[in-house]
Amino acid sequence: MEPEGEPRVAIIPGSMKKLIKSGFEVIVEKGAGDGANYSDSDYSEAGATVGSRADVLACEIIIAIRMVDCSELSKGQIIACVSDPFRHPQKVQACIDGGITLLSMDMIPRRLSRAQSMDVNSSQDNLAGYKAVILGAAHVPRGIPMMTTSAGTIRPAKVVIMGSGVAGLQAIATAKRIGAVVYASDVRKTAAEQIESVGGRFIEVEGMDDFEDESGYAKPLTMEFIQKVNDTVCGVAQDADIIVTTARIFGRPAPITVPASAVANFKSGAVIVDMNADVGGNCELTKPGEIHVTDNGVIIVGTSNLPGTLANSASMLFSNNMTSFITSLVDKENGFGLSDSDDILVGAPEDSDFYVSGMGGVLICQDGKLHPKQTRLGGAL
Repeated sequence: MEPEGEPRVAIIPGSMKKLIKSGFEVIVEKGAGDGANYSDSDYSEAGATVGSRADVLACEIIIAIRMVDCSELSKGQIIACVSDPFRHPQKVQACIDGGITLLSMDMIPRRLSRAQSMDVNSSQDNLAGYKAVILGAAHVPRGIPMMTTSAGTIRPAKVVIMGSGVAGLQAIATAKRIGAVVYASDVRKTAAEQIESVGGRFIEVEGMDDFEDESGYAKPLTMEFIQKVNDTVCGVAQDADIIVTTARIFGRPAPITVPASAVANFKSGAVIVDMNADVGGNCELTKPGEIHVTDNGVIIVGTSNLPGTLANSASMLFSNNMTSFITSLVDKENGFGLSDSDDILVGAPEDSDFYVSGMGGVLICQDGKLHPKQTRLGGAL
């Protein structure tokens, strides 16, 4: 079901037992798990039916990682995936026009305690943060931990992590575990404690406040403050060996946190790992999908789909998220259904501390209509 270049699979054989117990008959496209090291025989032995793409597309509910082309779907079908609706409003409109029910898992109300086990953003970001540091370590032309040898002492590498959301915190922890001295920044002042708890040193910027919106994401910032953050953090990064950028604003292009002028001052052999190459990149010189070296010897890693480079683990976590979600929609008495009282589907009610104005839950559209709570998305449409 996934487009070319996506090695992950949305459901793994290990999830079959729970899905079948909940009453689902599962059909998996032939070869769907190959890129993540799950064979067709693994699925068959777990109780799934291995079929053709047409067999899968005929199902009432389709689970995928990336959005399926709506021209392949039929009216009344349900698709649960990561559709990135604010960046791809035309796909949402196609679902509305085609009478397709879209459940976009990247819209999950992440602050709800029940959402934790279903949060595909966090599970995939966690792995991406880990892999970003591993890629940086693989490309930097020096050792990472302190090494004392008879030929001399190698000082520990300096790593700067820009941003400390889920991906950033995992990157900090990973860099610390392999022996680096780690500095980290965030526009949310409350992040300082989290950064220090995983072994990082917080880079504070004068005038910093808690730039976090009610849904838990970083707010868009003024150009003046972005410049101030860039200048401060890039100053700390001038002598760094690895710089990892993680800044991603929900539904918007990635902000530039490492301008070309800053890269010109980084030392030769430094590695920048841009975790957001797929949405424009945080580094002004990033080439999406490529690894290249600048004129002054800085290596810029623009690898897209970092979770996909860990397809086996990423698929397992994604599958666990989706299995928890889809089985939660099954009622013992009434079977499978989409309830307007389910906060995961429609967002928290207005009297809740977790209510976010203009945002619903993962239910984007149904019966040819955008869900009434998705007014921000309606503006994008």
